[in-house]
Amino acid sequence: MKKIHNIAFVDWQNLHLWTQSEWWIIDFKKFYIHLKDKYKIKFANFYIWHYVSENDFLYEKIKNAWFNLIFRDHNENQKWTKKWNVDVDIVFDVMEKIIKKKEFDKIILVSWDWDYFRIVNFLIKNGLFWKILFPNTKRSSLYKKITRHFWTYLNEKWIKEKIWINKKWRGLA
Repeated sequence: MKKIHNIAFVDWQNLHLWTQSEWWIIDFKKFYIHLKDKYKIKFANFYIWHYVSENDFLYEKIKNAWFNLIFRDHNENQKWTKKWNVDVDIVFDVMEKIIKKKEFDKIILVSWDWDYFRIVNFLIKNGLFWKILFPNTKRSSLYKKITRHFWTYLNEKWIKEKIWINKKWRGLA
């Protein structure tokens, strides 16, 4: 029996901003376990803005939850300007895996952003896509063109209860 090797790509800004807007916080370990159990991921890349030392606590939480933490490259002169756009990095890394024929079966993407629409369509047409996980229902309207089979909401009650910090605490997960 062939072993399944799926890969998840997480856009931190999309995940964080949209879950935070609904006042819930993801438990990174529970989230990784959900991705592993439900989507049979081999690994998950977690894309985030450039390294800022005061965020070390957040970075440690992400790494301790088994995610590969990938920082956005930046010009040293913009060190204190948070340039969020990890979209290009994610698309590049997905295409690099395809071109170099890295072993994987399907891609799982965590985002709501319309910037991924073309790569999602490409992956679907080539049988390389499983799901896009929207942090909440405020996804780009472009995704209405894609069958429901290829997307889901992380704020659906059964998923949210598995992956959120179930406390009245507003710290980082």
